[in-house]
Amino acid sequence: MLYRIQLLLLLLFASGTAVAQKISYSEPEKDDYKSTEFEIIGKVGGNILVYKTDRGDFSVSVYDGEMQLKERVKLDFLPRKVISMDFVAYPDRVLMIYQFQRKDAVYSFCATMSPDAKFNDAPIMIDSTRIGMYSKENKVYSVEISEDKRRIMVYKINQDKEDNNVFYTFLYDSAMALVNNSRLSLPMAGRKQFLSNFSLTNEGDFVFNKLERTSNRDYVVSGSMVMKRALVDSFEVSAMGFKGQLLDEVKMKLDNNKHTALVTAFYYKQKRGNVEGMYLYKFDYQGNKPLYEKSVVFSNDLKMAARGESSTSSAFNDYFIRRIINTANGGFLLTAEAFYTSSRYQPWNRWNYMYGSPYGGMYYSPYYYSPYSPMYYNPWYWNNSQGVRYHYDNVAVLSFDEEGNLQWNNFVRKSQFDDNADLYLSYLMVNIGSELRFLYNELDRRNYMLTDVSLAPGGKVTRMPTLRNLDKGFTWMPRYGKQISARTVLVPCVYRNYICFAKIDF
Repeated sequence: MLYRIQLLLLLLFASGTAVAQKISYSEPEKDDYKSTEFEIIGKVGGNILVYKTDRGDFSVSVYDGEMQLKERVKLDFLPRKVISMDFVAYPDRVLMIYQFQRKDAVYSFCATMSPDAKFNDAPIMIDSTRIGMYSKENKVYSVEISEDKRRIMVYKINQDKEDNNVFYTFLYDSAMALVNNSRLSLPMAGRKQFLSNFSLTNEGDFVFNKLERTSNRDYVVSGSMVMKRALVDSFEVSAMGFKGQLLDEVKMKLDNNKHTALVTAFYYKQKRGNVEGMYLYKFDYQGNKPLYEKSVVFSNDLKMAARGESSTSSAFNDYFIRRIINTANGGFLLTAEAFYTSSRYQPWNRWNYMYGSPYGGMYYSPYYYSPYSPMYYNPWYWNNSQGVRYHYDNVAVLSFDEEGNLQWNNFVRKSQFDDNADLYLSYLMVNIGSELRFLYNELDRRNYMLTDVSLAPGGKVTRMPTLRNLDKGFTWMPRYGKQISARTVLVPCVYRNYICFAKIDF
């Protein structure tokens, strides 16, 4: 009798889980071709907003909770030559920060959007910059947003001289009231030095990395933490000691609860060598002091689990760091994905994808470099690689404690490839609190099938049942999806050469 009750409860739990995963599709709109650029703004006042632009026409589609189109609002007040667009979504409104060029100047403005994509007040100008009458459309301003969205920084960097960068910063609160504006300089030692990983703390402190690479741009050989306090017009610089290591792509993640910044990178012992492990640097930005700096050597067992078709020694040579997730105990999870290309014309070169990569777009900080930029979809960056095959393979998940010690590891096993474009490859990670979910496409009889894999606390990986309501004819683009609430994601799809959107409720 007890066995039957347990079995019944298990079946009820399983059926409840299946029902909880609901997919709602939007209808394709006649103006949303595959060439349409878009950005998912988020869930605002019960509506779901998506920004779209095509050939100088700008609009926002307003969907209800079932992904039925309520209204498509044209943004007629925008000039045709918009250079970039950033959105800050709140429960009751959206701040739309944009820049555009008019004649010999670039302007930065902010407009406030209601949940139904209306604008009741005139946009406010943040700043303007003269760039010359014959300059092309160039991004001048960048935007950083704090994790709690209570602080917003718009900034520009003047690079007229190689040995000096002049910063102009404009710090605002969530009501776009000016908190502080500054003009300050940061000395640079020639072209080998560059800036990266711009971040804004919840207090409004501006934190980033100043790094130096080798002359052939392959490795990072030295670096510093740079911080500008919210109300202070100067930089605080703290050097990192690499101890002769050669670092790969450097990533940084803030932990606002602990007031720390974590810097991570794969490291090498020699040029053109193999990835040996992780470089970790943890910095207390509140106290302006380092907490630890260490190297975590990857064991042979870990390399064997990661290697795929590579040798054990070169197992991590094709991995790129994708995400860093803070944990409640002060530790963190790190995900890294195996990525490479193959071509009959030129050999694979990892460093081509770290500096000046095809993933970098004008919607990112001028110093930002990454082979993975999932937030803004622009098809023109992806369809110009004739003769290139893209490969996206396993995802490594590494768990570290608060002292930077490796606790456990596991892998989401996948093998993806496509020719000339990679719109449907890679994955979307969803944090639903109790677990992480990985959504990605797998080929099934020449068609892509969306796959759902769960990662539980402790590292157990479970392949979930096929999502319900996976309608035929929809090809998903998981990497461009966005989590819009605690258990909901919005993922773009292609249906008969039109862009539409699917909402998944977990």
